[in-house]
Amino acid sequence: MLKQFLNKNTLEAGCDEAGRGCLAGPVFAAAVILPPDFKNELLNDSKKLSEKNRYILREEIIRKSVSWAVSSVDNEEIDKINILNASIKAMHLAIIQLDTIPEHILVDGNRFKPCKNIPHTTIIKGDGKFMSIAAASILAKTFRDDFMKKIYDEYPEYLWNKNKGYPTKAHRKAIASFGITKYHRKTFRLLASQTKINFA
Repeated sequence: MLKQFLNKNTLEAGCDEAGRGCLAGPVFAAAVILPPDFKNELLNDSKKLSEKNRYILREEIIRKSVSWAVSSVDNEEIDKINILNASIKAMHLAIIQLDTIPEHILVDGNRFKPCKNIPHTTIIKGDGKFMSIAAASILAKTFRDDFMKKIYDEYPEYLWNKNKGYPTKAHRKAIASFGITKYHRKTFRLLASQTKINFA
């Protein structure tokens, strides 16, 4: 069972990102403040849910949350500031967009930078421990998946509708065959051997 809060009687925002390990596309992040009485037996770390259940939960999270926001940082900025800084920036952008200012931020992982002087706690595997972080993981994941499905129409060879930009064999094979797109992260190890990559 996921915990409803870390600090009782405190307005907490859960925060998580999606797409950190991808070779292409933006990193997305979400921040979610759930009501104290929120309950859903399906709710869990987005990676442990079927795609169908993620989208069912997304609608309920959007409908019932006190406040929610999703933001992203594109691949060009990821290349400039690195993926860790880009992930934290995306989380900050999501937090800043919340209609309600949280009193505490719960962050999935072990790295974060203070945002607006709001106290925060980093929690390793927090998306499998706290409801608000799990909710944020679902929003970040589904909104990013929607983006990758959209740009798949532009570049169908890379099968982003299936791999969502992650380094699958098919994705790496497409990079080897067709080179890279404007959505690829040039600072990432795009091929097992970087000797024949086409940056055109």
